[in-house]
This record gives sequence, C-alpha cells and structure tokens, in this order.
Amino acid sequence: MLGKMLFSALLLLCCQQLVMACDACKKKQAVVLGGLTHGKTPDSNWDYLIVVVMVVIVLVTLFYSVKWLIRPGEKSADHIKQFILE
Repeated sequence: MLGKMLFSALLLLCCQQLVMACDACKKKQAVVLGGLTHGKTPDSNWDYLIVVVMVVIVLVTLFYSVKWLIRPGEKSADHIKQFILE
C-alpha cells in the first residue's frame, strides 16, 4: 500500500511540468486561470459562467450518486430490489 502511494506521488511530481502551461501559453492567458493549462483561457465572462454551472451540475450529481449508493432508501417488501436480492 505504501509503495503504491509513493509511486503515485512520484508520478504526479514528475508529470507536473507536462500539464502546467509553458511560458508562451502563460502570456496568452487571463489572470484567473493563468499558468494552469496550455492554450487559451476563456474569452468572456459567459465562458466562466458555463464552466461554473457545469461544475455545480457535476458536483450535485456526484453527491446524490454517492448518497443513494450508500443509502438507497427503498425499504418496502415489494420493491424490485427485493426480487433481485432473493
């Protein structure tokens, strides 16, 4: 277990330079996301709004997926899950 964690940490440290923006890309980027990615950052505030809305949707979906996976809540004896489990 410790070996896997150490390997993962070393891999992430070594690959950091590959995912961070190069000097040419940093000059083209906005202040908010500067240096995080290669290429151009969003042009307008609408682009940021779209990204924020999508992140919220993904996080809400993830929350409810995990919540209903851990505690499904169907307790009636005639629920279809009871037929599958038996």
